[in-house]
Amino acid sequence: MTALVRLRLDIGYDGSDFAGWARQPGQRTVQGVIEDALARVLRLDPPPVLTVAGRTDAGVHARGQVAHVVVPVAAYSAVNGTLPRRLAGLLPPDVRVWRVSIAPEGFDARFSALARRYAYRVCDDPVGVDPLRRHDVLWHPRPLDIDRMNAATRLMLGEHDFAAFCRKREGATTIRELQVFEWNREARHLAVATVKADAFCHSMVRALVGAMLVVGDGRRAIDWPAEVLGARVRDSAVNVAPAHGLSLEEITYPDDADLAVRAQQTRRVRTLSS
Repeated sequence: MTALVRLRLDIGYDGSDFAGWARQPGQRTVQGVIEDALARVLRLDPPPVLTVAGRTDAGVHARGQVAHVVVPVAAYSAVNGTLPRRLAGLLPPDVRVWRVSIAPEGFDARFSALARRYAYRVCDDPVGVDPLRRHDVLWHPRPLDIDRMNAATRLMLGEHDFAAFCRKREGATTIRELQVFEWNREARHLAVATVKADAFCHSMVRALVGAMLVVGDGRRAIDWPAEVLGARVRDSAVNVAPAHGLSLEEITYPDDADLAVRAQQTRRVRTLSS
């Protein structure tokens, strides 16, 4: 039998020109680009398959993405610890593999994660966004009241069924624990949302941001997002914010001894009653 090793990859990318993370036929994807580069460096055919912590949509960026991959020990040993540097010579400039390490026992990039932290950046300068930031900052032409937005986000924290803010997937739960949701000013006209949860369902972060923007500019009441949440039904009044303002900043994991247990817990279908 071929001896195998599981590797952890820490990844960053500009999502502007990618059709999302997941490999798709005929599309340029982050997963596809990295897998093909790994196949060339490690001389593997077919390419190895990456398992990722958070599958980002088209246009979404990442600074702290994490994935794992299982490869033959012989193939990994042959590159003698130079895998990140070798990948840098093959990968396009809009994606980097910052670190490659042997994963501790029980590590699963997706199921072992404790939380994912995203940032969403919005410019509310009436004349527009800095041209150099147009690919990662949304322009919102109305002034935003950060205090109103934070009053609304506080009503959303905790474990809830976020069906009203998710695109439902067959057989998947929409129950999540929203741990952090707050807005701050990084500059006079630059508002940044920090959104952290144990996991996110499809489009959840951008839907939450979209709801808060209409609170921040005064078009909706502070308690409106919480009312939508409580209804547990997707509301057409909630506009999903554009992808380019969103960045995956960090994935957190438990201590090595708790990785396998965390993965087992995460695989269970969750209900509010539990």
